[in-house]
Amino acid sequence: MAAEGTARIAPGGRAEIGLVNAGLARLIGLATGGRPPHVFTTLARNRGLFRRWLWFAGGLMPGGKLPRRDTELLILRVAHVTGCDYERGHHEALGRRAGLSAAEIERVGEGPGAPGWTPRQALLLRAADELHTAGDIGDELWKELAAELDEPRLIEFCLLVGHYEMLAMTLKALRVQPDPAPVGRRPPRWRSRA
Repeated sequence: MAAEGTARIAPGGRAEIGLVNAGLARLIGLATGGRPPHVFTTLARNRGLFRRWLWFAGGLMPGGKLPRRDTELLILRVAHVTGCDYERGHHEALGRRAGLSAAEIERVGEGPGAPGWTPRQALLLRAADELHTAGDIGDELWKELAAELDEPRLIEFCLLVGHYEMLAMTLKALRVQPDPAPVGRRPPRWRSRA
């Protein structure tokens, strides 16, 4: 689902988000090749919570134990199943940087049963989908996942999927608008689920 209408809470400038948060958003924008992303300048309007959230979010991505390709694959799947174009647009670019091919990124929308996934990728996608739809992972699927991931990574898996679900809901509820495309970059190719 695309952000409809106008933002319910507009991105803040330095006066609204404070000097520290403005600096953090600017640095993140520079690192991603553009201006401060609206997700950061919007959430930073709650100054203290933003910094706490940023610390937690950074512990999952990019600071987590799961390989970045896996992390980006999972975030893209969450973005798809939640219909969050904002999240999807950002993580298509990050997924490419993490080594996902254009075909893999495109295939995320088809789900874990699509031909072309490795057994590990299909397993991760199945578990993410089950966590999304059931709020849990059944015993048989958990057993398969536990054969692939150690305990710290199993915990991280659940927190990663849950975090990006929460973020997608927040972005959609606040109607965070797309960031302007940096010069020389095309907008994301994915669109909302039908």
